[in-house]
Amino acid sequence: MTHLRNLGSQFSISLPTDEEGFLGRECPNEGCGGYFKITPGTGLKGVTACHCPYCGHTANQGDFATQDQIEYAKSVAVRKITDAFAKDLKSLEFDIKPRGGFGIGMSLKVKPGRPHPIHWYREKALETHIECSNCTLRYAVFGVFAFCPDCRQHNSLQILDKNLEVVVKMLDMASSADAELSERLTENALEDCVSAFDGFAREICRLNAQASKDPDGALRVSFQNLAGAQKKVSTFFGLDLRAGLTDDEWKTATMAFQKRHLLAHKMGVADKEYVRKSGDADAVAGRKIKIDAGDVRQLAQIISKLGEHVVNDV
Repeated sequence: MTHLRNLGSQFSISLPTDEEGFLGRECPNEGCGGYFKITPGTGLKGVTACHCPYCGHTANQGDFATQDQIEYAKSVAVRKITDAFAKDLKSLEFDIKPRGGFGIGMSLKVKPGRPHPIHWYREKALETHIECSNCTLRYAVFGVFAFCPDCRQHNSLQILDKNLEVVVKMLDMASSADAELSERLTENALEDCVSAFDGFAREICRLNAQASKDPDGALRVSFQNLAGAQKKVSTFFGLDLRAGLTDDEWKTATMAFQKRHLLAHKMGVADKEYVRKSGDADAVAGRKIKIDAGDVRQLAQIISKLGEHVVNDV
């Protein structure tokens, strides 16, 4: 059994990556089981631990192998063993010719069978590709927000900044578009700016809900109204949103969020409540509010600053 002995007592089997260089991973936490992908060779060097991007569970790298990868490795191992065994059997072939008038000949022939099938598979397509801003690991997840599988840094602030970059690009496009398209792009940029912060801040609340005074209430906080969000965040987390901004910045952001509300619910037409509460000197009830591209650019900068304040102090 020379060929079998030469295989040794263990196998080293390389797992194939997909066409983009990603390797699938699966959280071993029974309560999660989330699927994600990483690019081997990026990120931290020599790490032995992996962190689930969804639930944050930490375990050894090998514990994150997917079931398909395990079945693939098993099938490769069985193929190696059966092939080696077949070669060893082949080496036992003989053919003794008959001798004399009534001689009896003997022979042994090994007919090769079908090779053991390999369990081939394809990695899944995921929705968001990320390069960690802290350790440069390339990874992909379902959804948007996630922990980095290498350094465990959460990507919430990184995602917020990326969305704000898109807002600025929309405003750049608006500056060279015709009047009607420019107006629509500027309005969309304002709505996207508010939505980006709302999604980001809700995620921060979700991550820290269990440490708040009211976990259920913390999960329901909306950040599309800054004044209302400020009160709830202060109650649940003891954080003052205004402390991260100057008075002028807070006033600018609050007015911009109120304008977004009018765009979303009243086609941008001001009502008496907006005129009374916003402090917008140009607003007239029954008329469309003015959305200035420069104000939206300023809002994007304010939101980025506010995001850092929330991440650092929650």
